[in-house]
Amino acid sequence: MGVRTPANPRILGTLRGFKEKVAPGRPPRGTDSARGRVGPTESVASRYQPEVGRGGVDRRIATGRKGLLRKDVRPVDLKRVHGLGDLLEQFRATSIQARNLGRALEVWENALSDRRRPTIFLGLSGPLIAAGLRRVLRDLIDWGLVDVVVSTGAIFYQDLYQSVGGRHWIGSPDADDVKLRDLYLDRIYDTYVDELKFEDTDREIGKATARFPKRPASSREYLEFLGREFNDPASIVATAARRGVPLFSPALIDSSIGIGLTLHYQAHRGKPRFILDAVRDNYELVQILSQSPRTAVIYIGGGTPKNWINDGIVMANYAFGREGEGHFYAVQLTTDVPHWGGLSGSTLDEAQSWGKISRKATRAMVHVEASIGLPLLVGALWDHRARWQPRKRLRFNWKGDEVTIRGR
Repeated sequence: MGVRTPANPRILGTLRGFKEKVAPGRPPRGTDSARGRVGPTESVASRYQPEVGRGGVDRRIATGRKGLLRKDVRPVDLKRVHGLGDLLEQFRATSIQARNLGRALEVWENALSDRRRPTIFLGLSGPLIAAGLRRVLRDLIDWGLVDVVVSTGAIFYQDLYQSVGGRHWIGSPDADDVKLRDLYLDRIYDTYVDELKFEDTDREIGKATARFPKRPASSREYLEFLGREFNDPASIVATAARRGVPLFSPALIDSSIGIGLTLHYQAHRGKPRFILDAVRDNYELVQILSQSPRTAVIYIGGGTPKNWINDGIVMANYAFGREGEGHFYAVQLTTDVPHWGGLSGSTLDEAQSWGKISRKATRAMVHVEASIGLPLLVGALWDHRARWQPRKRLRFNWKGDEVTIRGR
């Protein structure tokens, strides 16, 4: 009986390349028939006996194909789009980063509607204020889409810069930077900021700091103070203070706020003064994590905020002698890539190896620039607000470095 060949032309061509024939009725020399091993005189072709189904396709191949080809890619139908929520819903059935963005919407909505009331951490880095996202970030806090914010100091600083009258101006990435320096204008890619107004902002922060109690404090307590000092309804820092949303900046001195703090230090050397206690930040973060039945993380960019929030899981495990599950929901928008080995581009899957992201986490990583991706994502969440509203706000009652969280 001859060898039946499958209809697949690639396999057919391969099988025709085997010239060696096996005599019917007896195993070839060198074959261990009991174990089914292929000996030196037995061809692979002689052992290949596919079970052919309809259309001449091997049933094993057909079954494998059926398991993979379950959903079609669906073209975006703009006639059916009545808002960003509809658009990102359709993105889920497309490909590349559009699908990932649609998946990010799903993960964030799941965190918002989870009955266990996860604590949602927002990690921020990059030139988000210069990119025109100040109002988007402020609304995230005001609408209750996040519970705790961790950011680079630069984002909070440029928020306060606008609160004292500073502006971001449309510029050019091809500008003459030497000329800009002579004019006291700083460039952030294609955006200009006013160095003279930066100096005013630094001094305003320094003067405000002089009114803070003369003792050590965390960045959370200090930023809440600044939010009340710079009482601007459009401000991220002020809105967080009004809503009781903790703000942390574990590398606060690595920003222009650090310049204001340096001016304060210079004016109060050798005297009682405010001291920024970065280690207390860690302990306060652990307090929040220990009282959260489940956590979610939304990373816009990466850097220190991403690493610090993730490290909080490890710190909490050490502090309480337990093995926590890691963040249960995780979303990241980034332009970085994993193959350089840096943290900002490291995948959320990689964080599972460290125990920072739960083994069972639902997650989405979107390789998109934040000035594009974040407004689309937040706009879609607002369109779908009926799915997650009303969502109780957490109430953080701080006594020193200890907190009691209510509202679950």
